[in-house]
Amino acid sequence: MHPYIHAANMPEKTAIIMANSGERLTYAQLEERSNRAAQLYRKCGLKRGDNVAIFMENSIDYLPLCWGAQRAGLIFTCISTKLMEEEADYIVKDCGAKLLVASVSLGKVAQALTSVPHRFSVGGAIPGYEPLEEALAAVPASRIADESPGRDMLYSSGTTGRPKGIIGPLPEGEIDQADTMSALAGALYGFTPDMVYLSPAPLYHAAPLRYCMSVQKFGGTVIIMEKFDPERFLELVAEHKVTHSQVVPTMFVRMLKLPEDVRKAHDVSSIRCVIHAAAPCPVEVKEKMIDWFGERIYEYYSATEGSGFTAISSAEWLKKKGSVGKSMLGEIRILDDEDNILPPGREGRVYFHGGPPVAYHNAPEKTAEVQGAHGATFGDIGYVDEDGYLFLTDRSSYMIITGGVNVYPQETENVLIMHPKVADVAVIGVPSDELGEEVKAVVQPRDWADAGPELAAELIAFCRDRLSHVKCPRSVDFDPELPRHDTGKLYKRLVKDRYWPKAKA
Repeated sequence: MHPYIHAANMPEKTAIIMANSGERLTYAQLEERSNRAAQLYRKCGLKRGDNVAIFMENSIDYLPLCWGAQRAGLIFTCISTKLMEEEADYIVKDCGAKLLVASVSLGKVAQALTSVPHRFSVGGAIPGYEPLEEALAAVPASRIADESPGRDMLYSSGTTGRPKGIIGPLPEGEIDQADTMSALAGALYGFTPDMVYLSPAPLYHAAPLRYCMSVQKFGGTVIIMEKFDPERFLELVAEHKVTHSQVVPTMFVRMLKLPEDVRKAHDVSSIRCVIHAAAPCPVEVKEKMIDWFGERIYEYYSATEGSGFTAISSAEWLKKKGSVGKSMLGEIRILDDEDNILPPGREGRVYFHGGPPVAYHNAPEKTAEVQGAHGATFGDIGYVDEDGYLFLTDRSSYMIITGGVNVYPQETENVLIMHPKVADVAVIGVPSDELGEEVKAVVQPRDWADAGPELAAELIAFCRDRLSHVKCPRSVDFDPELPRHDTGKLYKRLVKDRYWPKAKA
């Protein structure tokens, strides 16, 4: 169901709670705000199929703006708050945004986004932006006359580092029509009207955004953390009798590292389901979480593209440790380098056949890289066992997943190679107890005498001035000569193998 139905049937039920500020919206208030957002979009001349960009930190205004776009037949693009001016500007131009809403805390970057005709600020003034609250107050709270369903178009970085807009067909019909994701959430994770869902991650990510909106389709309550803190997470579970949540493995690690007395001080018995995804979860970490929370830990494997989906419960995982589950969407095919389908137990490239096709906005060449005769691939290497369970073993593109965020090394390498003291560079992911992986640069200096802590600090600062900090190395090592073929190909695996333990035979 759509939130407007819940607003009619249970107007005073809480739809959103902000974890730290305590701000709340009832379903009636969510309905009013999303209607005003839709009215504002129409007042600014946006019609069905146009794009709205949202560049905001987690706040009470975020989801109403998305619901306003959804009911106005618009495409809404949520932009990472970690991006620098050039990165964010590329996205707003590429998606063709006609309206942008930005948080005042992001004002420095937001001022550079001048290609958007209509710009509104939240939480204070940004030069060149109109105050959102005033604009919303000036339009009616009634439903627009021409409602139709919209959808998100989120961006996922490609192997070249340039973000890719993931597009799909704009839904037809009524704004309250059923969707695949909500159906999966109900069947797999027991989404119900009485649920209380704790969202600890930024709403610009696909999973937090889509799951929060799915919760509100069921009529549940969403608690949004402004920023993840492990002890605060446990406090909120106990305080609000949280039933559901979704995390990334690094959050598990941070919770497990809390002192035992702190962990035991908070009642987590209300939890029915904690979902995790986005990054590989170490077996030992997941074992400890199941010991602590019980068999209420659920995992899935998918991507923003949505062309495939696997799922696994705690009970299944304890029998198939390390697996990401069986496919619920698309047939899993494991392919060798010649695109032959491999039998169970053989490792190769993972494809999903028969699921929704992948399409990237304004990038047919990028679409062709991931979509083929055997379906779509997320760029992973793995195998399927005799029972149909998928195990992931590597990433074909050397993508780094640090704290649940995808980082593609090429973009970072492109920055570092421009430093005058750098002759060559390889950026890789190395093991991290907290983050799963962290970014490391292995640098061949132009003058070996420069190699050392001072140059390492200089390179990190050089990168952080030009890229989102999550993409920048946390450490730098030096190598007299990186292993390159005469053709120029970098044997990155030879570099990476120095830092990763050998796989078991």
